[in-house]
Amino acid sequence: MAFVEAASGQVRARSTYRLSRDPEAGQGLRPPEAGTWAPRGARPVITVSARRKGRVNMTAVTAFRPGGRPHLFYKLHVYHGRKSEPKSFTRADYRDLIVATHHQLGTPIVWVWDNLNVHLAADLTAFAEANADWLQIFHLPAYAAELNPVEGIWSLLKRSIANFIVADLTGLTRIIKRKLKKIRYRPHLINGCLKQTGLTLGPG
Repeated sequence: MAFVEAASGQVRARSTYRLSRDPEAGQGLRPPEAGTWAPRGARPVITVSARRKGRVNMTAVTAFRPGGRPHLFYKLHVYHGRKSEPKSFTRADYRDLIVATHHQLGTPIVWVWDNLNVHLAADLTAFAEANADWLQIFHLPAYAAELNPVEGIWSLLKRSIANFIVADLTGLTRIIKRKLKKIRYRPHLINGCLKQTGLTLGPG
């Protein structure tokens, strides 16, 4: 991505992907609201579960390379509302996501994310330093969500699952996976998420 081009001299631009990752998003059993249509005076009423506990947390990575096909990778974490389970992703989860993305792409990567506390953890910094031959990490400016292409992915996802009715977290997880998979195989949508940030890719 253009704002990390200064680092391209340290790695070969032709074999490097620029990646942007959103801290995470989440969806409970209550579906996102969206517009619909109905005969005048016959407003449709959809009954949903009032249960508050439990949600599906999501984190995603968009990968871009000049002249190459964009990629979307994602990871889900189902929180059932139990005291004994983590509510969200751990530092180890983020580390494993970086490694899995690197293995999928098979190239050095430039990893761009925000300044969430977990992203600044000492063990993640040490991990990046230990793998500097294929990994460079940069942080977005504070309060700069508009520069993150993954925000567009979440917008597409929420529009696609609006007004869906599910009985439990298993059903919700199934829908989210299916919708994210559809986005993954539509590169024009992923490229559109980059375009809306106003950022461009340079040759390096």
